[in-house]
Amino acid sequence: MRKPYILVTVLVTALLVLETFYDSKGKTPETNNAKLEKAGFVSFSSDNAFMQKNPDTLTWKLLGEIKFLKKQDKVYGEVQFPVINTKLKQTQKKRIVMSGFIVPIDNKSYALSKNVFASCFFCGKSGPETIMGIKFRGGNPKLRTDQYVTLEGTFRYNDSNVDDWIYHIEDAVIVKGK
Repeated sequence: MRKPYILVTVLVTALLVLETFYDSKGKTPETNNAKLEKAGFVSFSSDNAFMQKNPDTLTWKLLGEIKFLKKQDKVYGEVQFPVINTKLKQTQKKRIVMSGFIVPIDNKSYALSKNVFASCFFCGKSGPETIMGIKFRGGNPKLRTDQYVTLEGTFRYNDSNVDDWIYHIEDAVIVKGK
């Protein structure tokens, strides 16, 4: 009979401790906001000018509306180069929001994928249009493989360098999925 009381006491104590780290509106204290933004995360405070720019929301369906054109490359010979659709061309270097799964590329970089790691582009189950390179603001945060996140950042496409991703999100911050 005492076990449920002990469990309730521990849970209430844990909630009280957690409450001391958050203000009444659910925001972290200002000192923690700076630390979060340095690590590629952003807080949801209403006074944050970064979040008030009304970025476009991109979808994997839109990114998948791509055609390829065979051209000669100096190094690789005949290669299929992407032909970017008009809507995405208008989004070049603008703020966007994009959701997907985190896929580690190496010890220092991540990509955002339409699919989980087991069926991502590298495994041959998808095309190169289903993945985006990520450059985080202030360095890479610690993320897990297949973690689902929503990023906000500057969109950039690449239609000429065969050694680079077709799509990129730069100056990225995680706005959901921490």
